[in-house]
Amino acid sequence: MTKTAFDFEALALDGTSCALEQWRGKVLLIVNVASKCGFTPQYAGLEQLWNDYGKRGLVVLGFPCDQFGHQEPGDAEEIRSFCSLTYSVSFPMFAKIEVNGAGAHPLWQWLKQQKGGLLGISAIKWNFSKFLIGRDGQVIARYAPTDKPESLAGAIEKALG
Repeated sequence: MTKTAFDFEALALDGTSCALEQWRGKVLLIVNVASKCGFTPQYAGLEQLWNDYGKRGLVVLGFPCDQFGHQEPGDAEEIRSFCSLTYSVSFPMFAKIEVNGAGAHPLWQWLKQQKGGLLGISAIKWNFSKFLIGRDGQVIARYAPTDKPESLAGAIEKALG
């Protein structure tokens, strides 16, 4: 059976197990995030997408990652506090994960298999890499860290139908 994004689970930022199954039939935007990155202001754009399209079926999922320049050094409480106080993040956030290497989270291993990056290289290059997942749980597109969240609006509109 073909896997979908909805077949995975991960630890939420509060440490509880979270099955992506709960969002079956929704459009997902899965992003590896970091609090001390040049792209960190994208939190505002991600929150805006969540506010603009959430009622229509978009779910933004943030996965903190400390694999790039040690830009997510905090623990879960520091991450929650930073995101809440600095960017009023209200979309679901997960516990810190790895996106590359032997310890890469299974969801991220799958995402990279589904859509390679620039020049077909599957590795995640930096924080704020984004994957747009259709209502069927399949990867529609992969976006680079330099792609601002607001530039995804057209693709999200299309995915939402």
